[in-house]
Amino acid sequence: MRIVLQRTKEASVTVDNEIVGKIRKGFVLLIGVTHEDTEKDASYLADKIAGLRIFEDDNEKMNLSLMDVGGAILSISQFTLYGDTRKGRRPNFINAAKPEQAEKLYEFFNALLRDKDIQVETGVFGAMMDVQLINDGPVTIILDSKEK
Repeated sequence: MRIVLQRTKEASVTVDNEIVGKIRKGFVLLIGVTHEDTEKDASYLADKIAGLRIFEDDNEKMNLSLMDVGGAILSISQFTLYGDTRKGRRPNFINAAKPEQAEKLYEFFNALLRDKDIQVETGVFGAMMDVQLINDGPVTIILDSKEK
């Protein structure tokens, strides 16, 4: 699994002109799934993200986790994270998992975060979505379960 994490002051996702997910302080996660990913990959990333200390403490040092600050997550499925642009000018997405596999793992990942008492809002899997966010920092981190 590959995730682009952005620390945010607020964010929302809209589908067909309707807001379907909205958070205040927390993370926007763009989540891609590849063929070899398993529940073990999802568990590793859920644990990593819940404990990732990238919020500032009273000394302005990145030392607090999402759980420490009571933040939320806006989770967006993003198969294009596995786009391959090495040949030609149009990416191919052969490395992205089929929708049935990807959706199952995406939902499992979100459930793991909710089990940690983290508020998780989502977009609509497979839909065209408009994502708005106020990037805090900006702080952007790329995580990949295969690069432990």
